[in-house]
Amino acid sequence: MFSETDTLMMQNALALARLGRFSTSPNPRVGCVIAHGGQIVGQGYHVKAGEPHAEVHALRQAGNMAKGATAYVTLEPCSHYGRTPPCAKALIESGVTRVVAAMTDPNPLVAGKGLAMLAEAGIQTQSGLLEQEARELNRGFLSRIERKRPYVRLKCATSLDGKTALSDGQSQWITGEAARNDVQQMRAESCAVLTGIGTVLADNPRLNVRAFPTLRQPVRVVLDSRLQTPSDSHLVSDGLSPTLIVTLVEDETRWQPYLAYPHIDIIRPSENHRRIDLNHLLEMLAARGIGELMVEAGATLNTAFLQADLADEIVLYQSPKILGNPGKSLFETAENPDALKHPPAWLTRSVEQLGPDIKWTLIR
Repeated sequence: MFSETDTLMMQNALALARLGRFSTSPNPRVGCVIAHGGQIVGQGYHVKAGEPHAEVHALRQAGNMAKGATAYVTLEPCSHYGRTPPCAKALIESGVTRVVAAMTDPNPLVAGKGLAMLAEAGIQTQSGLLEQEARELNRGFLSRIERKRPYVRLKCATSLDGKTALSDGQSQWITGEAARNDVQQMRAESCAVLTGIGTVLADNPRLNVRAFPTLRQPVRVVLDSRLQTPSDSHLVSDGLSPTLIVTLVEDETRWQPYLAYPHIDIIRPSENHRRIDLNHLLEMLAARGIGELMVEAGATLNTAFLQADLADEIVLYQSPKILGNPGKSLFETAENPDALKHPPAWLTRSVEQLGPDIKWTLIR
């Protein structure tokens, strides 16, 4: 169905799409290659929401060489007018004779309509080339559209003896510089970073990207059921990125000191007065365009995501340091006497060394 040349061109398009992993949110990461006679004549990727899509960049580079060429796109070309014109229309006008998409777009605004528009114009269309790779690249976007909730990644750091902090809560720094820089990259890839009020009070985190320049900062989300976030905390006072405070407090007069800051918004995800409904919260975050959610929190919140079956991935950084008892543990789960009798619920995707530390990535 697909030739070696087709596969090579789509691999190039996927590599281009990955260049947008820090900047396209809430839009998907998309790359495009225009090839004529087995030679690339144009290429591009989507850089940022509101700016031209990958196909437009590639067609501009190809110019007249697009006539009679094949366009390889990692996601079905859009067929509707949004902040930019439909890419399917641009491809038709360019004179390409074939379009290969890695996957169809599940967005109801597109969902096969882009390929149908191309086919109606007499352009040969195919999809499904390297589809799994394309889906992995846009797992957050797909989760938001298909599951109505973000893809959730728990980021954890422990000592060799499985402790996340000393008994007094002190945790800086368990891991080394290489691991911390890797966390910065994960933040940059994420649409939002979520933590709990316990972490805010103990560590006063910034939850932003500082290790390298980025076109956008992730939204910061703090679960603060009783509105205890200090007004002088980084999340409130620095104004570096949008911040959502999630609370159960109904009295909106208590919200006002926070809402005086233009980068802060407050949401109530449930009528339950005892705890924040994580399922409802994730639905609300998805409705705000958040597709990839990184959780940087303590044992209580990590455990809550696991028990609610809402975690899709765990990234565990393990240091060779030994903190000893009674340091804080990674999760607050009860003993499971059947754990040794059954296969693990989590599977290892990768293990790599970062300086003195180990990065262990697990998926369901």
